[in-house]
Amino acid sequence: MKSHSEVAQLLRQQMRSHGITQAELSASAGLPPRTLQLMLNGSRDYRLGTLLAVADRLGLEMVLVPKSVASAVHAGSVTEPAVKSVVQAALERATVPGVCAEEPRL
Repeated sequence: MKSHSEVAQLLRQQMRSHGITQAELSASAGLPPRTLQLMLNGSRDYRLGTLLAVADRLGLEMVLVPKSVASAVHAGSVTEPAVKSVVQAALERATVPGVCAEEPRL
């Protein structure tokens, strides 16, 4: 992320996905409502502690990564490994489309 507006957009998306209002978030993060409003508008150069408090309440973790790998890191995206594990390969060989395996009996 390279701008306050990008951070603000992510915070707003997270609020929507968790069904949290600005009033609830400002109260739980211990911020004045106006401070949060400016933060969510992307128009405020806020302190790191403020961002960490809001991110924490929204279930986000701030992570700094080298620029060289930043494009490979996407919030919420899960990618398949380039090489299948031995277990994954065995499961694919053992799985027959349209057939449901029985639960193992002990």
